[in-house]
Order: sequence, then structure tokens, then C-alpha cells
Amino acid sequence: MGNEVKCTVSFGEQKSEGRALLETSEILFRGDFWLKIPFSTIKSAKAVDGELRLQTAEGLAVFHLGAAAEKWCEKILHPKSRIEKLGVKPGARVSLLGSFDAGFLTEISKLTKSVSKSKVTADSEWIFFSADSKEDLGALSKISKSMKGATALWIVYPKGQKHITENDVLAASRKTGWKDVKVVGFSATHTALKFVIPLSGR
Repeated sequence: MGNEVKCTVSFGEQKSEGRALLETSEILFRGDFWLKIPFSTIKSAKAVDGELRLQTAEGLAVFHLGAAAEKWCEKILHPKSRIEKLGVKPGARVSLLGSFDAGFLTEISKLTKSVSKSKVTADSEWIFFSADSKEDLGALSKISKSMKGATALWIVYPKGQKHITENDVLAASRKTGWKDVKVVGFSATHTALKFVIPLSGR
């Protein structure tokens, strides 16, 4: 999930009103022209008088963001790590269901030794469920029996696919009574949606 702002952008001789979206690893603009600027390609980033100035290999992109310019600049220069975005704290009790990339497994193992794989422990604070298809979401009714109190569930699923979409994940999760509270870019290929039990149901 990023921040979305209606603004004017100048790029070379082009200038247009449109919507800018700050994602976890790139900034997007949709107007009379489109821009997609990965953080990794930005040579310099400055916030000056309400303008976010990004120097790229293709030229200077100026986003007229007003008060948001400094905040966006900070996020581009110092992006949060995946674990920071997910909110998992050191020593947390984590349960993993399904298959995850090796990088994520390494990040979790460095953070906590309390990791259960293939089943949800009774004292889990965080549950990560990898769903590769709409059919996999059928497991949520079983997982719901393990959700207690403030336990948080992250459902990780492929992005940009027709066989499992954000709407599929939301629909299946809401049948359990959970509330969706956050979305993050989990990786280049996957998105993660966070769910909790509403306060009224704890």
C-alpha cells in the first residue's frame, strides 16, 4: 500500500495533472503521461518548497506535492524493510502456513526463534498464510479457529493474477468475520493483506 495524491508533475517538456502513488519500492504517476520510477533508479531525491524533485537517468521529474513532499522524499531515501512494513517484532510468536520465499524465511528466523511451520500454535501472535489460488482460501475457516484476541493474519497471494485476486481474498476473509486493516507489497510478485478480529469480537 502506498500514499496517493492528486498533483501536477513536470517531466522534461511534459507537464500534467494526475494522480501520484507512492508504493513500497517505486513511485507511479498517471496523467496525460505515465511514469513509473523504481526507487533503485533514482539518482537523487530532494524536497524543496513543496516539490519532490527526483533525478532519474531519463531526466528530472518534479512532483508538486505540497506538504507531502518531505514525507515522500524521506520514504524514498529510507524505505522500510519488509519486516518493518509487516510489523513483526523481535521475539514474536509466528506461524507459517504454505510456502514462502527463502529471503522471507531468513528474515523471520533472524527476528525470532518462535516459528511454527505448517500449523498454527495456540499462542501465535502472527500468522502468515500463503495462498496461491482461490481454492487455497478454503483453509481460512480452519485458520479462523486459531485466531484469538489480537492475533494478526497476513494472507500472501500473487499479484496481478486472474486465478486469485484481492477481491477473492477479501471476500473469503470477511466470511470469517475478520477485518482487513493493511496491505503491503510483499515482494515483486506477491501482495500481503492483513486481517484481525474486530475489537467487538475479541
